[in-house]
Amino acid sequence: MLLAAEFGTGQVLWSMLWFFLFFLWIMLIFNVIGDIFRSDDLSGWGKALWTIFIVFVPYLGVFVYLIARGSSMAQRQVNHVQAQQAAVQDYIRTTANGSGVGAADQLASLAELHTAGKLSDEEFAAAKTKVIKT
Repeated sequence: MLLAAEFGTGQVLWSMLWFFLFFLWIMLIFNVIGDIFRSDDLSGWGKALWTIFIVFVPYLGVFVYLIARGSSMAQRQVNHVQAQQAAVQDYIRTTANGSGVGAADQLASLAELHTAGKLSDEEFAAAKTKVIKT
């Protein structure tokens, strides 16, 4: 039985190197599988076949995938991040405006109410000031 106290400096460094390489390999597999499922140009059958290939023959599967489709992995990642950023920005705009109606839309409806005579000049001015300040 090998105890930790018996490890020399070289053995510790060697073990750390192997652990680091194993961690890199696991991250590479996660990135490739994530790219497979993120890809819009693959059909469901294509995604299933790539996944099965990677699960049953991991080294060959990952290396073949990186050679065949690796050049567009970065672009798919960028598109995914941009779509997430757009969704976050849309959510922030909708939440910040309350009901999702922008200031321009509120001013347009206030102008319509004023033109129709349903708001007096004073009410229109007060509502307009309130919309502009928020």
